[in-house]
Amino acid sequence: MKKLNLLTLIAIVILLAATLAACGSAPADAEAEEAPAVILTDEAKTCIDCHTDETVGIVMDWDGSRHEEEGVSCINCHEVEADSPMALSGVEGHEDLTVTVSMLVAPATCGECHEDAVEQFHASGHERAAVQYEAKDAMQTLINVHEGRNNPELSGAPDETGCQQCHGVTFVVDETGHPSPETYPSAGIGNVYPTGEIGNCTVCHSRHSFEISEARKIEACGGCHIGPDHPDIEIYENTKHGQIYATEGEEWVWDSPSGEWEPGDYRAPTCATCHMSGIGDLEPTHNVSQRLYWNLWAKKSGVRNSDDPHDMMTGDGEAGRAEMEQVCGECHTTTHTKNYFASGDKAVRLYNEEYWAPVEAMRVELAEAGLLKENPWEDGFMTLHYHIWHHEGRRARQGAMMGAPDWAHWHGFFMLQQKLNLATEIYEMRMETGEIETAAPWSLSP
Repeated sequence: MKKLNLLTLIAIVILLAATLAACGSAPADAEAEEAPAVILTDEAKTCIDCHTDETVGIVMDWDGSRHEEEGVSCINCHEVEADSPMALSGVEGHEDLTVTVSMLVAPATCGECHEDAVEQFHASGHERAAVQYEAKDAMQTLINVHEGRNNPELSGAPDETGCQQCHGVTFVVDETGHPSPETYPSAGIGNVYPTGEIGNCTVCHSRHSFEISEARKIEACGGCHIGPDHPDIEIYENTKHGQIYATEGEEWVWDSPSGEWEPGDYRAPTCATCHMSGIGDLEPTHNVSQRLYWNLWAKKSGVRNSDDPHDMMTGDGEAGRAEMEQVCGECHTTTHTKNYFASGDKAVRLYNEEYWAPVEAMRVELAEAGLLKENPWEDGFMTLHYHIWHHEGRRARQGAMMGAPDWAHWHGFFMLQQKLNLATEIYEMRMETGEIETAAPWSLSP
């Protein structure tokens, strides 16, 4: 009994000593781990205090974000020079501000901290998203004359609510720095600012949390890469990768640091994994054109061979394919990867040679014979010609290259052969009669 009591006493002493040691060290450990306090400027505090009342959602979005943790405040992003064309004036509540601010935040501001990302963006196809479609007379005619019905007041609606919300817009501001209702708000990735800068980081990293995890998920891309002419998110969902993402994605790790997001954090790639992420030996990039071989959205696909981001063939196709094969090689064998791309390339060549080439040759002959209507959107042949490359042709090519069988076949080549057959019938009828048929265009569609 005495021996037992002695052992018990020794145990109690040891536990007490351990407890005291832990208590004594806790303050020191806590002090060592405590992050330095973030000090906000008086101007930043003024913004936060006012906007907590006026637009609490913005403040709550920012609160707890990486920017908030690092002390990046409203002023860091919205402050501009007093003579900036974007500088706001005459704003109620801004009378006591000691700095000049702008509603619009151009990528150069983001580039003060994220220099590489912004430079890479400017080298990508996203750079030309707005300036490309704004410069196309045929596109502007479609939007304003045909879709907008040439209505003097309302014809801009299809553009303002549609095209520019993905492509972007050239902002127009008034004398007080406020953007016009025709150009703002715009969620487009190719926005052009009054300073001449181009881009919009918030398309993928939405404001005001700007999370890296958001940009890594397919929904960040799917807001624009969707629909009948470029159904990339639907195509992804039809792939084996999409199947795994749908069933397991909520459990994956999405917030690993840039360059450290690797297989194991996820079991299948997303858009960002293949086109942007630093995987294996590859460095992260915001140049989404860098790892591409073909241009899959053009009338005729070609291998990328231009260093001009405003050129539709921007990129180095051979180098891009090599990088994409590295991405695939992190999970797949060389045989799997090489065979996969061989099949996809075959589908692209089939489209080029057996669908685009003949329908374009027929268009040229009809034009030379004067057998096309002045308005292509009222011409049965030209409507089919457009759909062959802009809708079904893209679906077939993109579905094939991304591993989506239903989009490559039923939404793609099956529809292509139907439309080509009908276009050929119209061509032969016009060339034989020397006249444009009187049937309404919709009666000529399958």
